[in-house]
Parts: sequence; C-alpha cells; structure tokens
Amino acid sequence: MSGSSKTKSRSWLLENKLAIDRSQYKNGKVPFTAYIVLVNHWCHKIILTIAQIAVVIMLCTVFMNVVLRFCFNSGITWAEEIPRLLVTLFTFLACAIGVRDHMHISVTMVYSRFRKGGIARKLMDVLTDISTLVCGIFLLYYGIMYIVKLRPGTLPMTGWPTWLQYIPAPIGGFVMAFDSLLFLFGILKPEDLLYSEPEVDYQEILKQQAAEAAAAKGGKN
Repeated sequence: MSGSSKTKSRSWLLENKLAIDRSQYKNGKVPFTAYIVLVNHWCHKIILTIAQIAVVIMLCTVFMNVVLRFCFNSGITWAEEIPRLLVTLFTFLACAIGVRDHMHISVTMVYSRFRKGGIARKLMDVLTDISTLVCGIFLLYYGIMYIVKLRPGTLPMTGWPTWLQYIPAPIGGFVMAFDSLLFLFGILKPEDLLYSEPEVDYQEILKQQAAEAAAAKGGKN
C-alpha cells in the first residue's frame, strides 16, 4: 500500500472514529478507556453495516418476488422466509443502534423541568441507563436460552436451522448492555455520537433569547 493510500485510510478511520488519534493525548499515552471506546465504535460500525446489507437484500428479494408473481405468474419459495429473517435482524440491530446515541422515543416533560447538569437530571440519566442495561441483559440471556431450546428444528422453506431467526436478540442485547455499562461508568459520554447530530435544546434557546431580550431592554432604560 502506497503512502497516499495509507494516509487516506488513516484519515477515513479517524473521521469515522475507528482509530485513535494519539496527538490528542499528552506524550502520546493512550488511556485504556480509549481502547474500550474504540472497540465500541468498531462494534457499532459492524452492526450498522450488517443492518444496511440486510435492508438492501430484503428490499431486493421482495421486489424481485413481486415482479415474478405479477408479471410472470411465478415466485420464489423462500422469498417470504428470508425477508422475515432479515426484518428480525434489522429490528434488533436498529434497537441497539438507537441505544448508542439515545435516539429512542422518550418523554422529557418531567426531565426538562430540572436544571441542565443538575443532580435530578443526572439521576434520571443513570436510571435510564440502568433500565436499558436490564433490558439488554434480558435479551441476551433469554435469547441464548431460546436458541438452545430451538436448536434441533429447521425452517420450512429454506431448511436452515430454526435458531437462526433468534440470533439477533442476543446480539442486540449484548450491544445494548455494552453501551449502557460504558455510559454508567462514564467511559462513553452523551456527546460522543456516532449516528446523529447533537440534539437541540429549544427550551435553553428560548431562555437564552429571553435573557438577551431582557438585557437589551434594560440597556435601553
């Protein structure tokens, strides 16, 4: 690999948070927590790629089967079973992705009433991470138990093992638990986003605008 190719690869890895920039650390000493975060980033990059591939294959399979049915009066025997497996895979991986950037639907009516950075909000954040951790452990444990229970069976159309359709549950559960633990121990910060942009706090903006307007009015007087 040429020098320019290595530089481009390095730049891509740094841009996507898949490599450690040693220049950000004093004397180039990288703390152990940085490697844990790097593993987390790689983990999410892998499951995101799998989810994207699953969606593309699912759409292509369904589209091809619809065309064959309505245009050629035929179809693919496994065209219903494969998309069902892929939907399950995508759903659990997307659930884990949502946990990473706190993108799941939440009601902040009570949360927003407390001061930003205050103890009340911090306690609620901890409670949220603990609840997510419990859900992740639940999915991981019972997903594995269900796979073990259904191991002898096979799917009717493809003949694949039945337990394949339940693999996404423990995978998603593991990633959810992994993320929650990192948030609880402060290794991951809420502002360390992989899939989304920082959320705009409109209440803070309104408060700031009101303060500026009051200051401007006071200055005129």
